[in-house]
Amino acid sequence: MSSSKLLQCKMAFIPDIELDSPERQAEFQLKKLKELVAYLTLHSPFYQKRNLDADSLTSLKNLEHIATTSKEDIQLYNNDFLCVPKSSIVEYTATSGTLGSPVSIALTQLDLDRLAYNEYLSFELMELNKDDVVQFMLTLDRQFMAGIAYYLGLQKIGAAGVRTGPGLPSMQLDTMQRLGVTALVAVPSFLIKLIEYAQKENIDLSALPIKKVLCIGENIRTETFEMNALGKYLQAHWHVKLYSTYASTEMQTGFTECWHGRGGHAHSELIIVEIIDEEGKQLDAGEYGEVCITTLGVEGMPLLRYRTGDICCYDEAPCACGRTTRRLSPLQGRKKQMIKYKGTTLYPPAIFELLNQCSFITEYVLEVKSNEMGMDDIVLHVSTPLVVDDCERKIKPFLQSQLRVMPLINYLSSTEIHAMQFPEGSRKAIKFIDHRKTGLNHE
Repeated sequence: MSSSKLLQCKMAFIPDIELDSPERQAEFQLKKLKELVAYLTLHSPFYQKRNLDADSLTSLKNLEHIATTSKEDIQLYNNDFLCVPKSSIVEYTATSGTLGSPVSIALTQLDLDRLAYNEYLSFELMELNKDDVVQFMLTLDRQFMAGIAYYLGLQKIGAAGVRTGPGLPSMQLDTMQRLGVTALVAVPSFLIKLIEYAQKENIDLSALPIKKVLCIGENIRTETFEMNALGKYLQAHWHVKLYSTYASTEMQTGFTECWHGRGGHAHSELIIVEIIDEEGKQLDAGEYGEVCITTLGVEGMPLLRYRTGDICCYDEAPCACGRTTRRLSPLQGRKKQMIKYKGTTLYPPAIFELLNQCSFITEYVLEVKSNEMGMDDIVLHVSTPLVVDDCERKIKPFLQSQLRVMPLINYLSSTEIHAMQFPEGSRKAIKFIDHRKTGLNHE
């Protein structure tokens, strides 16, 4: 039996294209790209202004000659991206507005089916099946696409879903025990709160039936795919298998790692992924740049060369799971969130990673402002059970040695930090606040 057939025996389903050669995948994607360009030329008010020519595309490299689409384009001309009559829309979702005003994404029934298929593949990567019970510890309302995507994808797997939403650790743990929950979809930092609650109440987490967790919204791995401080903490206190994922509302597609944990798998039948430089030129495997995506199979609001603002690299070597698709590294940061502080370039995730290593820091928010010279200033708002002087003696030399610069530290109570993290209407915890003159952004 061939290795690919053996892999398909191990898992219920792996699309043939994801086991195919990179050349065959490129042929398939080029065909779909031409179809997309023809579709946009007919139906998209926004892309009709770009004078696109499907016949001129002879390889995926030709994408470099097509202008990129930005977040600002969608914010300014949101309705011009719609390619179907409003009578065809069955669901409206929206971005969280972390990098500006929210954007509405309209989906047809075909788009919902595609969304379900994508998350079905994500759960397959986790080796879930119809015998699993999966607890959704995330927002399932407020136009949050991820919530409905995971819900629909799980239905295709045939597993049972439990929609608890975020919050209330006692209820979450009780539900896991009563219903025999075997897997979770959750934000990693919320899992820390569950662990702390379990420790306080003398609850043995190892006695729960949880085996796997799909970690959304936060990195749990370093650039070398090792567990970062957050991932190490979770593994040390709860012996479950952690799976990392990356997605955004606009691209209507997710990248989830398989059990080998070597990057988020792209689904070649659903998306074309480029890593590009400032000029929109394609970078090679291993080179860090901006994630730029082209959606395949989207009917309502397809995107062509959309700059996500996220910085990472890709690996194109075949994965040990048998897939030959590109795999994305953990995100280094977001382009718009880059901080230049006293001559040093910093990204919020790198600072979060250091703070997560400090067991004496219980909560934090990173704030960046523009000073009177128009340069970046950083304030770290933290809460700690230590006396402030004791915390200063620990945190200052640590941050200085790791960052080479020392931000201003502001000590607040856990209640005050929580109020900053969860302003009214927030769907997730905010740990980065950008008050620079270029805009008001949160993450």
